[in-house]
Amino acid sequence: MSTPDPPAARPEITRVLAAWRQGDDRALERLLPMVYAELRAIAGRHLGGERAQHTLQPTALVHETYLNLIQQRQVDWRNRAQFLGVAANAMRRVLLHHAEHRNAQKGVGARERVTLDEALATLEQSATVDLIDLNAALDKLAALDARQARVVELRIFGGLTIEEAADVLTISPATVKRDWDVARLWLRRALS
Repeated sequence: MSTPDPPAARPEITRVLAAWRQGDDRALERLLPMVYAELRAIAGRHLGGERAQHTLQPTALVHETYLNLIQQRQVDWRNRAQFLGVAANAMRRVLLHHAEHRNAQKGVGARERVTLDEALATLEQSATVDLIDLNAALDKLAALDARQARVVELRIFGGLTIEEAADVLTISPATVKRDWDVARLWLRRALS
């Protein structure tokens, strides 16, 4: 789950995102301190179960993700939850690129494995899954049901709650919960 912002910070993040969307480059300087801790917590969850020698650390993951995000000028930034949703997609791409690069260096047999957040219980409590396999499964799920795949991405890679994912997708929390439950079952089968 996301680290909650103080209630006063959420409207401020929305204002800063709006200013950035309108071309205020100084808004970026104000945005990073507001979202850094949250992005760092999400990155820490993704990399927390990795071996100590893992070459990608949470700080590097946040920085790569943030660099990808600041290039997203065409996005109609609405609020913190939507920003984290886009961050989830960017973080997924960074992690996947890192895993593919690492696997290419190591050879065919060694694959990067990630620990899924225990609270999400996507497969099993504290289960590990190959990141490339997870990405392939999400791509297959997206071909069947794009919204369910997006819910999984928001929950796993973005650390968003059901309510935050509903806000990003502009659907009801009940719909997100149903999509999440169905997608988890589908992923269990696809990854087993």
